[in-house]
Amino acid sequence: METTTEKNIATFTHLSSLTQYFIPFGNYIFPIILWSTKKEESEFVDHHGKQVLNFQLSLLLYSLVLIMIAIPSFLISAFKNVSFQSLVHHNDITLSNFNFEDNIALLTVGLICVLIFGLLKVAEFFLIIYASIKTSNGERYKYPITIPFIK
Repeated sequence: METTTEKNIATFTHLSSLTQYFIPFGNYIFPIILWSTKKEESEFVDHHGKQVLNFQLSLLLYSLVLIMIAIPSFLISAFKNVSFQSLVHHNDITLSNFNFEDNIALLTVGLICVLIFGLLKVAEFFLIIYASIKTSNGERYKYPITIPFIK
């Protein structure tokens, strides 16, 4: 049976990942601090600390993959009709020949990646709240779509 202190620390470990909205990289820094202070003393806190960090690292990986697909899709669509010579010689670049019909596939791929990224961020927020509630009730919670980086 977990003590109230263990439940509170594990709950705050989950909730501390919401600091990303106020402090850059807060979703990694604060869970690591809370987890590392009590991981040796409590298996419950250790489990939840690993879950939070694995979830945040998984979301980082998914976001990077989506960005690596979306940005080139948009750039290729935008600069498809611009010659390499005009880019090299710093000539004025005009995108007046842009045609949506010729670029619809790449634009669709880029927009789908942006949409998936937005859905991931919304799901992240609600999953963190849900995990915090489960943890405060003393249950072990495992985030979905998580890659177990830390075992």
